[in-house]
Amino acid sequence: MECVVLAAGEGKRMRPLTAKRPKVMLPLANRPMMEHLVIAARDSGIKDFVFVVGYGEREIRKHFGDGDSLGIQIKYAPQRQQIGTADALNAARSYVEKNFVLLNGDMILKSSDIQALSKNKAPCMGTSVSEHPEEYGVVLVENGFVTTLEEKSPHPKSNVINAGAYVFNPDIFEKLEKVVPSSRGELELTDALVDYISNKKLKAYQLMSWMDVGNPWDILDANTILMASIESHNEGIVEKNVHCSGQVVIGKGSVVKSGSYIEGPCIIGSNCRIGPHAFIRGSTSIGDNCHIGHCSELKNSIIMFDTKIPHFNYIGDSIIGSRCNFGAGTKIANLRHDHATIRVAGRDSRKKKFGAIVGDGVQFGINCSINVGAVIGTGAKFAPGSYIDGLIGENSFIR
Repeated sequence: MECVVLAAGEGKRMRPLTAKRPKVMLPLANRPMMEHLVIAARDSGIKDFVFVVGYGEREIRKHFGDGDSLGIQIKYAPQRQQIGTADALNAARSYVEKNFVLLNGDMILKSSDIQALSKNKAPCMGTSVSEHPEEYGVVLVENGFVTTLEEKSPHPKSNVINAGAYVFNPDIFEKLEKVVPSSRGELELTDALVDYISNKKLKAYQLMSWMDVGNPWDILDANTILMASIESHNEGIVEKNVHCSGQVVIGKGSVVKSGSYIEGPCIIGSNCRIGPHAFIRGSTSIGDNCHIGHCSELKNSIIMFDTKIPHFNYIGDSIIGSRCNFGAGTKIANLRHDHATIRVAGRDSRKKKFGAIVGDGVQFGINCSINVGAVIGTGAKFAPGSYIDGLIGENSFIR
């Protein structure tokens, strides 16, 4: 069986993290999120892949190549205009010859689920259960078949949702030809399923491990889930008087200096400098070539490559882009005094602890204070002592 992975979208809800990379290349446990999905599909027995690419495709092609490093074969199907999921799948038409699994590239799914899904007769839709079904396509199922599919209903009829994973045969491409633009002006894959649903031919299979990574705060949850299964290993140098507890990975060329304390699960990339006297708490992943310095504390955060957090900094429950620099004493708040859930760019994260989203190349002067839920655009610069709150645009200069 083949696997088509939809990876052409930008992921606008992830801005500014996707300003310079496609959503599927955002790191989880120090790997692009799509790589985790592809490895799971490979481990389920699939070796032939078609990646539908568009926004930021160069980065995807550079990272995955022909798939040889992962023991798979990859073909690339460009979607030149991102005008909907039906158009994205149609871009793969000339590359697909038999039954195939279709996966959205921004989900987390275990190999056992992909293997079980692939054994179903086409057409089949993977479903899941959500506490917030109004944010997804809501599905009604009778006798194992989908009878109703309603997109993002404000009054959902069930908590069963379309998980964006399918088994199709090449017949689906004839259905795609009949799809017309939706009210959003996009060609929706779900509109191609109407005939299957009305004739009770679309089987439903409930996925057990599915997780959607649709919002920036979902990235932290997915990072925690994926890091839970890592195994400790050290390819770097750990000086005396360093304490590590739990599962800790230290990459090649990295140095952890004396007095540092690391709680797992934690991943430290290659060629990093940690400490002295750094405190890194659980569910934190640090990319390659980073510096976490004296008396800096990190907790439940993702730090992308080439970022410097050198001294007396605190970062909790945050996502920090690449090539950022934190001036001494700069700190990110992650908890409201009234313990209410934190809003991020006007959206409720439903989290009581959430710090900030910081784009690539952001520069902070000394003693900056960043409030909960702040979103800071790529290339922004802040003078010493700045108070930072709300949404800050790209390349802003705050004096």
